[in-house]
Amino acid sequence: MSPRIGLDSNTILKVAAEMINEQGLEAITLASLAKKLNVRSPSLYNHIAGLDDLKKQLTIYGIEQLYNALTQAAVGRSGNEAIHAMSIAYVTFVRENPGVYEAALLPPNDESVQQAGSKIVDLTVQILAYYQLKDEDAIHAVRGLRSILHGFASLEQKGGFGLSLDLNDSLRRLIDSYLVGVNKFSSNPE
Repeated sequence: MSPRIGLDSNTILKVAAEMINEQGLEAITLASLAKKLNVRSPSLYNHIAGLDDLKKQLTIYGIEQLYNALTQAAVGRSGNEAIHAMSIAYVTFVRENPGVYEAALLPPNDESVQQAGSKIVDLTVQILAYYQLKDEDAIHAVRGLRSILHGFASLEQKGGFGLSLDLNDSLRRLIDSYLVGVNKFSSNPE
């Protein structure tokens, strides 16, 4: 069977991303995706190997999109300013792409997924290099920042912040507290 004109892997991935942002990752099936694309399910197999392959591609897509958002936020910034900008970009990404973010969190059981994820770690390590953290302190700082941002974004997504305080102010204060700790271990404190 020849591929349908106008249907390609990028189109399939973008439509799938829209669907999971609207309905959640578990709601996507090849049948629902084919219906949304106005094609028959077998037409998808010209571009993807099945639902597991689609989810793997969505994982990589999500990681790459998050990486791009973080990189754009960090460009031209350093130190505390860069960490704050990346943090806002992270939480904003999750707010705008809840399903894609969920896909980005799938287990990295594939080398291509691991490679995509390592770019975010490398970027964060580069940004944290400003603080001249010694030895393992940089990795602990990366883990800490990821935990803070993921936890904050996940709680927000699930409606875990019921009080009427400004969430962005809470995020800023949380990152300020994190940076106090980073600066404690820094050879270049701000």
